[in-house]
Amino acid sequence: MDGDLRHPGFLLGAPALGALMPMFLWLDALGRIRGAGPTLLKLMGAEALGTPFERIFDLRRPQRIGAAMDLTRAQRLRMTLRAPPGTQFKGVAVPLQADGGILVNLSFGYAVREAVRDHALSDTDFAATDLAIELLYLAEAKAAVMGEVTKMAARLRGAKARAEEQALTDALTGLGNRRAMEKAMDRLLAAGEGFALIHLDLDYFKQVNDTLGHAAGDHVLTRVAAILRAAVRGGDLVARVGGDEFVVLLSGVRDVAPVQRVGMQILRGMAAPILYDGQPCRVAVSMGAVLGVTAAEGPADTLLAEADRALYASKRGGRARLTFCARDGTLTELAVGPSASCEPGNDGRS
Repeated sequence: MDGDLRHPGFLLGAPALGALMPMFLWLDALGRIRGAGPTLLKLMGAEALGTPFERIFDLRRPQRIGAAMDLTRAQRLRMTLRAPPGTQFKGVAVPLQADGGILVNLSFGYAVREAVRDHALSDTDFAATDLAIELLYLAEAKAAVMGEVTKMAARLRGAKARAEEQALTDALTGLGNRRAMEKAMDRLLAAGEGFALIHLDLDYFKQVNDTLGHAAGDHVLTRVAAILRAAVRGGDLVARVGGDEFVVLLSGVRDVAPVQRVGMQILRGMAAPILYDGQPCRVAVSMGAVLGVTAAEGPADTLLAEADRALYASKRGGRARLTFCARDGTLTELAVGPSASCEPGNDGRS
């Protein structure tokens, strides 16, 4: 066969070798750095040339060598730059035929992301055939996309939570609405831990709307909402279930004493006139209360009907009071507040 292609070696100048291997390291037989690829020289600094290998790099694998040529016997090399930020490398070493030196080809391996960040590297610092930088760009793009997806998912969850909250909130007072009250009652009945239900209705509210206008009526409703919130615990529910009707659910209550205390506090809060543009809005509140435990002992509709019956008893008894309806239907007056000073209406809900 003409022409023997099996040459004993190749002669490459430093620029050509650097284009193929931007992170090559040329060591002489004594382990001194004779040359380096452009990227590695950028990381080490030109002052590293002529310096013993061990002063620039901390060899991690193999941990000990007797001579520089021992590097070629290691299947893989692991090392870090001694100078901050301690960039990590992996590599392989081969002997050079000409002068007994060593050629080491290094790469960043899994530390490529940190190296690019720490040393402000770009694609020109890598060989044209090296896919590391392209894979890094893809990873960064994926991370950016996933970050945006995560943020969008969080925004959607937040929007869903806000929509659900709005669906259960009375827009005027910020209290729960009828749906919130129904859901809370279902939870309390299912838990079977006992609770109290107080049904409230404003007395003489219609006169406020008729004489001072609906803006005054809205002002009264928001003020009453604040009084009700102040009378209960943080975990209790206050809901506006109609125009001037409210429901308070006291969780974990099994006797009338807490109901009586809450009723008295509400009546005291309602004793002072509510002012609107300097005009007193004279209203009172009538209340009816029941105790509930489980759905088997009293479904929600039954409890609401019993509380409503007690509420009407409060109105017939003179308003501004709390009446309790026992399980056997017995009605007991628990609390009485100051009478409203404006002229009462009929015994209906006004």
